[in-house]
Amino acid sequence: MIMRKICFIGICIILCASRTTAQDTPNTAQQEIKSGWTFKQVRGNNWYPAVVPGVVHTDLMANGIIDDPFFRLNERGVQWVDKEDWEYKTSFDVAPEVAGKDNIELYFKGLDTYADVYLNDSLVLQADNMFREWHTDIKPLLKNGANELRIYFHSPIKVDIPKFDAIHYPIEAGNDQSANGGIFDKKVSVFARKAGYHYGWDWGPRLVTSGIWRPVYVVGWNNAHINNVYYMQHEVTSKQAKINVITEFTADRDGTATIDIEAEGISDRWTKTVAVKKGKNTVEVPVTVRSPRLWWSNGLGDACRYPFTTRLTMNGHADSRTDKIGLRSLEVIREKDADGVSFYFRLNGVNVFAKGANYVPQDNFLPRITPEKYQKTILDAVNANMNMLRVWGGGIYEDDLFYDLCDEYGILVWQDFMFACSTYPMNPAMLENIKQEAIDNVTRLRNHPCLAIWCGNNENHAAWFGWGWYEQYEKLGVVDELRKDYKAVFHDLLPSIVNVYDPMRFYWPSSPYGGDPDGKAEGAQPDVNPKGDSHYWGVWHAKDSIANYNVVRARFFSEYGFQSFPEYQSVLKYAPETRDHDIYSDVMMAHQRGGSHANRLIEWYLLNEYRQPKDFRSLLYMGQLLQGDAIRTAMEAHRRNMPYCMGSLFWQHNDCWPVASWSSRDYYGRWKAQHYFAKKAYDEILVSPIAKDGNLNVYVVSDRTKAVKGQLTVRLLDLNGNLLYKQVKQVVLPANSSHLQFSAPLEETLNGKNRNEVVVNVQFQTAFGKVLKTFSNNYFPARPKDIDFPKAHITTTSVADHDGYTVKVESDVFARGVFLSLDGIDNFFSDNYFDVIPGEPVYIHVTTPLDKASFESQLKTVSISDAIE
Repeated sequence: MIMRKICFIGICIILCASRTTAQDTPNTAQQEIKSGWTFKQVRGNNWYPAVVPGVVHTDLMANGIIDDPFFRLNERGVQWVDKEDWEYKTSFDVAPEVAGKDNIELYFKGLDTYADVYLNDSLVLQADNMFREWHTDIKPLLKNGANELRIYFHSPIKVDIPKFDAIHYPIEAGNDQSANGGIFDKKVSVFARKAGYHYGWDWGPRLVTSGIWRPVYVVGWNNAHINNVYYMQHEVTSKQAKINVITEFTADRDGTATIDIEAEGISDRWTKTVAVKKGKNTVEVPVTVRSPRLWWSNGLGDACRYPFTTRLTMNGHADSRTDKIGLRSLEVIREKDADGVSFYFRLNGVNVFAKGANYVPQDNFLPRITPEKYQKTILDAVNANMNMLRVWGGGIYEDDLFYDLCDEYGILVWQDFMFACSTYPMNPAMLENIKQEAIDNVTRLRNHPCLAIWCGNNENHAAWFGWGWYEQYEKLGVVDELRKDYKAVFHDLLPSIVNVYDPMRFYWPSSPYGGDPDGKAEGAQPDVNPKGDSHYWGVWHAKDSIANYNVVRARFFSEYGFQSFPEYQSVLKYAPETRDHDIYSDVMMAHQRGGSHANRLIEWYLLNEYRQPKDFRSLLYMGQLLQGDAIRTAMEAHRRNMPYCMGSLFWQHNDCWPVASWSSRDYYGRWKAQHYFAKKAYDEILVSPIAKDGNLNVYVVSDRTKAVKGQLTVRLLDLNGNLLYKQVKQVVLPANSSHLQFSAPLEETLNGKNRNEVVVNVQFQTAFGKVLKTFSNNYFPARPKDIDFPKAHITTTSVADHDGYTVKVESDVFARGVFLSLDGIDNFFSDNYFDVIPGEPVYIHVTTPLDKASFESQLKTVSISDAIE
């Protein structure tokens, strides 16, 4: 795994993840309310212990009332939970440091979703949006001693079914698994400002939660309290950074206040004294940082951040807030050219090819996502050479820690607003709710240097003009009404919020999109959209050949993907019984939300691209190899096609539960073949062979910002490892570009062999300082289906090495897709599903707690010739 040096100005640390929070000062005190919670079903009488933050399902599991919905078929047995109302309560004594303040409020980071909040039997708050934060004054209601806090959660299903019944046209929400929830076709997800994937998706279960899903605090303050500090970066270069520091605060009286701003590593200080009015106040302070160290994305440089502290002093009382600010310029470049309009990101003057994936929430039960899981998820992106994750619109605006880690490790974030693949009926109350949701999250996230773009929704524009929505609603006579609703949110409200609260960032109405809100061709046909981003699903949904990835062109691929099952050891976690081990068994089908159609697609592609697997375990293995090869083909094609194409974000980085899906990492964090292949395809230098028009062409793609000199070696080998052709040449890779570096007639290189009898091995070798680094790749001029891979005799030799073992892997013939495995999932292989050339051993580090005897007895190897009938 890569250990990346993280840059903080004034200090340098390794692998530190910290959250930006308001500092405790004599002026402000904060008390988390997390102990003593109990809950009950409103219709029942029994109270049970509860954990906060948490949700009803996790509390029911903890008390033995329901079984784990992720195991076998248990999801089916918990569908009653979302039809019930639930009540939570606790009592607390106000901490002395809070109780003595003049102003005391109750602060919820998140309530899921329809909740009435009572303090000492007085209704203080009614919440109706999972994505919002909630504040309410409670000073007059507090008692000396115990105070009872009680929250009544209304069933989101019971609240929203009447709204569904009142609509006079069909709702489009194809991924809402309402039938699985026992409510027939009532797709109520569109009426709740709640994570869409909770109602099901084609990779996720239907588990509609309720609960106090983020922390709750009692906050006290005197005189004035900082609400938010915005570091608006007007102009940033390596010479200077011009920033407007905008502090929003609330004062409980008129008076005078002083703002002081400082940053570690910067000698300058900035101060401003202003008159203050009771209520909300805003103060702007211009700040110039000379010769700043810039924030860079992964692969381009250090992700440097300055800890800025803004201090507000009024009547001798001070409140302060510290934010780690990465100074950078970041633009989305939309320029007309001969082909259409460009779409790419420019960071500190460098055009960035976006390499990454789409991200979904890591669990259906969000409070279960630990800081360790967040760290692993982001590091798995970093270690696969990614520089961007897209936070998809059917999930959540992520936890602060997610963005802190992306800041820390240089992962740019494409941020959707939380709308996906659905029609959303609008009314004034819903628009106001969405407005406040947007304000909350834009102001919360705007200081993060990782945040690259705000996007209105996922695939709604494409659905209107490519999935038949327009025609359907036109026939029903409601198209004008619904198009008005759509534009009110995505072309009026959301861009206006971004313009006011985060004006330095780019807003994009939908993904995919081409620039015209009524453009019926743009976005609906991603393979011919030259003016924006594209979701290409011809491979997979439309059964296009995997080779079609080499043909399709787009300016920016923000989605594409291919399904696979988790590996066998992961399957055993949720389907341990032998009777489950058929992809059409009840259990495996329950964990395949694409339905039997998705399984048939996997089988169809296996038979068309590979061959018939001999058994269940072989199907899992070959399915992963198939997925990895498919997405690697796409990633390489996208990078070869730069600068026309400047982004490749595959679907998807992770799962929310154990399932067959398009993910490159399964729910347990296990890397699939696709993730291992992505690590190589997204490396800073990619050597990419491709046969076209009778020639064998070798492109070399470099993300480095300076030209690179090195040696390119092109070899053709037969499947026994015999050399058929070799050419070595010295080449120069231009900075940040893709170039054809070798071309020869394919027939000349085959040396009398057929296409299905050879493998092309290419290597680029260069010196980075004193380190000699080799970038290599293998390519088959024929489909794997047409190749008779020989039976390989694979040997392994292991040597103990700090946290595990280094394994030397050798083969007597060319071994395709060598997969190493151990029992269980408490291990990690530095590489897997790799090829082995005879006489050229591969060295793999395995992280495992096993002793040597257990390790060697458990270690298994398989290659593609072992898995086919």
